[in-house]
Amino acid sequence: VASVTGDSKMSENGPWGKVLTIDTMNPTVKKVEYAVRGPIVQRAVQIEKELREGVKKPFAEVIKANIGDAHAMGQQPITFFRQVLAMCSYPELLNDSSFPEDAKHRARRILQSCGGSSLGAYSASQGIDCVLQDVARYIERRDGGIPCNPENVYLTTGASDGIMTMLKLLVCGEDEGRTGVMISIPQYPLYSAALAELGAVQINYYLNEDKCWSMDLSELKRSLKEARRHCNPRALCIINPGNPTGQVQSRDCIEDVIRFAAKERLLLMADEVYQDNVYAEGCEFHSFKKVLFEMGPEYSDSVELVSFHSTSKCYMGECGFRGGYMEIINMDPEVKAQLNKLVSVRLCPPVPGQALMGLVVNPPQPGEPSYINFIKRSATLSALAEKARLTEEILNTVPGISCNPVQGAMYSFPSISLSKAAIEEAAENDQAPDMFYCMRLLEETGICLVPGSGFGQKDGTYHFRMTILPPMDKLKVLLTKVKEFHQRFTNQYS
Repeated sequence: VASVTGDSKMSENGPWGKVLTIDTMNPTVKKVEYAVRGPIVQRAVQIEKELREGVKKPFAEVIKANIGDAHAMGQQPITFFRQVLAMCSYPELLNDSSFPEDAKHRARRILQSCGGSSLGAYSASQGIDCVLQDVARYIERRDGGIPCNPENVYLTTGASDGIMTMLKLLVCGEDEGRTGVMISIPQYPLYSAALAELGAVQINYYLNEDKCWSMDLSELKRSLKEARRHCNPRALCIINPGNPTGQVQSRDCIEDVIRFAAKERLLLMADEVYQDNVYAEGCEFHSFKKVLFEMGPEYSDSVELVSFHSTSKCYMGECGFRGGYMEIINMDPEVKAQLNKLVSVRLCPPVPGQALMGLVVNPPQPGEPSYINFIKRSATLSALAEKARLTEEILNTVPGISCNPVQGAMYSFPSISLSKAAIEEAAENDQAPDMFYCMRLLEETGICLVPGSGFGQKDGTYHFRMTILPPMDKLKVLLTKVKEFHQRFTNQYS
């Protein structure tokens, strides 16, 4: 037995060592990766600290274009949302004459649905009742009158919480019977991280870059056929509009996907958090639910669908409130009972986020006092559309960079040509080629982007993801710096 005085051999962590070590921790957690906040971003934070300490750099600031965080990029919040949330948080403000009456009405309605008329009380696990009702009415308006039962709506801690909850319900089996989930490549790393954490099998299907990142039915069939040799594919995930690729899927494409899911008995998970972010002429957002029901009972009575939305994207950009919802269609009643049990374990989503979700789906109407402030919504979306156009236009002037139209969402995902010499030096640094490129970009210009390898891409291709969220003047600086850097980098490794 080791001496507690340290005279004999003793672990540096004490006589018995740590209970939890890198070798004894949950092995699935070690497989989790999340590029959006990975090594590039960690280095960007270090550089910001160095700049504050007076370290000389060839730039004055770090411009973070790595994440879809609109308010961090300078977008101003919608006044109406913040007024109502302020009154819900501090009800004394309901007596303040500077707040409009329609905002006061919304605040009172929310508070009346809260325990003790307080935002600080737990809500029902499924969510605040009046917000569930408002979400259901919103879905009906969006989808042209197709009914939505509030009992099929669950408020969530952002869309991510709903996605993780559904994956928990899905994953089972061992070895060749282990659950497989089809995800698009490139993908939002939440999906690969969640599947790794749950020990599920990730099934990649590739979007068609040559056709503006569209889904390809033949690719879905190829991916599924190969996966069935080693796992049990049970779900198909779609992000529309796309992250990181910015595409908007056509109605014909969505119909093809629904038919495919019906034939192959796959549950559909439709990530639709960017549904208001559609910019390109001729593009339109079609919800999977609307298309499903318009295809008739053959599909609408049988295809299992879960759709997700959030307060974090679109024109709101209220990421920090962690508000969201999911709607379930055709779920087995016994499974729904298990879902209710599962969400009850986490008690409830953050109540301020629930309140915000209720305001997003039930905004001020023309004639109400707050409507004049709400027209900021259109200005925000128009500005994003202009930035989407500018990003594509400027990046496509750079030899060696090719950028598809940013049809929707908040990102561009251009391909970059890298020379053999650059690829070899990246390997010497034990980095993926586009990670090497993005790290050099950060060190030389202060621009923080995310390498395409963090989202998945076809072998031999290289990309980066950048948001279109920075203010227009800063976005122009960013694009100019990327252009100049790429030319220098290309010349250095030619």
